[in-house]
Amino acid sequence: MVNRLQFYIDGAWVDPVVKKTTPVVNPATEEAMYEIALGSKADVDKAVAAARRAFETYSHTSREERVALMEKVIAVYKTRMKDLGAAVSDEMGAPLSFAEKFQAGAGLGHLASTLEVLKTYAFEEPVGTAMVVREAIGVVGMITPWNWPLNQITCKVAPALAAGCTMILKPSEFTPSSALIFAEILHEAGVPKGVFNLINGLGPDVGAAMSEHPDIDMISFTGSTRAGIDVAQRAAVTVKRVSQELGGKSPNIILDDADLQKAVSGGVAHVFNNSGQSCNAPTRMIVPLAKMKEVAEIAKAVADKTIAGDPRASETKIGPVVNANQWNKIQGLIKKGIDEGATLVAGGPGLPAGVNKGYYVRPTVFADVTNDMTIAREEIFGPVISIIGYKDEAEALAIANDTPYGLAGYVSAGTVEKARDFARKIRAGNVNLNGVPNDRTAPFGGYKQSGNGREWGKFGLEEYLEVKAIAGFDAA
Repeated sequence: MVNRLQFYIDGAWVDPVVKKTTPVVNPATEEAMYEIALGSKADVDKAVAAARRAFETYSHTSREERVALMEKVIAVYKTRMKDLGAAVSDEMGAPLSFAEKFQAGAGLGHLASTLEVLKTYAFEEPVGTAMVVREAIGVVGMITPWNWPLNQITCKVAPALAAGCTMILKPSEFTPSSALIFAEILHEAGVPKGVFNLINGLGPDVGAAMSEHPDIDMISFTGSTRAGIDVAQRAAVTVKRVSQELGGKSPNIILDDADLQKAVSGGVAHVFNNSGQSCNAPTRMIVPLAKMKEVAEIAKAVADKTIAGDPRASETKIGPVVNANQWNKIQGLIKKGIDEGATLVAGGPGLPAGVNKGYYVRPTVFADVTNDMTIAREEIFGPVISIIGYKDEAEALAIANDTPYGLAGYVSAGTVEKARDFARKIRAGNVNLNGVPNDRTAPFGGYKQSGNGREWGKFGLEEYLEVKAIAGFDAA
């Protein structure tokens, strides 16, 4: 039984200081499933005190002890994959098979890749006459989103555990159950009390209290750029480290000699994946002007085959978006695209055919988009793609970089060498060539208003480490 009305603090399930709840709504049915407790500053104070106490001992554990602990976490996590997948599917609408394989699977992947980094990472190295020591930064506040809940929780918790940090997690109030199950996993695995703490709550209450707290040494935040700015401003007063993975409006440049069918169909499917709710989705498809009509036809064929429906149905490709606010925002942006003169190729406003309830969005394709249109500037976070034409490669590059964001980029070309050359010019933290997916051992993060800091692999671990130089370490 998931402890939805309690928090996990100092190794135990405890009641909130002040009792306050909110319903969690199933986006496929628009019906409330259960209530969760909402935390306050008083709960944050309790969790931080527990984490601060635990840091005194956990930060001095050996590599071998932390390796053994993470191996146990992974073993227990594997036994809860179906529970995790079902929770994600119910709360954010992902098709059940996708939620178990990819949503829960992403969490397992980050745990495993971080474990491999921990086994060999050089926490000490001689530099000149000094010994440079990398040690845990301290108590970490973690604020995670609803769109890839386990992915974002584990790519923060795993490196923090590996580094020797203690932590307080505030998951999204829209997807709390997978986080609560994750707390059960850590408890069963034997994570020492106080090392991991969880408080459900709202951003203005729990998130703000964490960002401002003088005894939290670092905030790791994933979410919108707007919320990230607020977190950074609050954290600045105590000069704590802030690591952020924020929004995106990623370009997908298809060069003239690319395999058009493969590049377009793959790019459109990527946008529709997870109902378009991925910060690195390639939502701006930048193509040769002369091929606009052909590209639009390929994209329409993909959209027409993308079935939006019941997350539990085997034929469903995408489920609903997470809530009514998101649905209304997406509908407004689709209307804006039509009003500003983009060509609607597939989808459009309203619910998909045969659907009469739930926050479902029609898989939507716009062609003849210009980069100054609202749908090309704003992060839609739904299954909506904008196809933009270019005259030559110089213009393609200018369009790609003409955005306040810089999380990801995608390039398709006839040769890897040509794709590589173009990728080097894109101002983004991640660039994928010819449909190759991300590597979990490589860093993930953005330029510009897409954030700062990096997650995943060795680079993710180093976000949670301070660097100390000890001069005269080997002096007689």
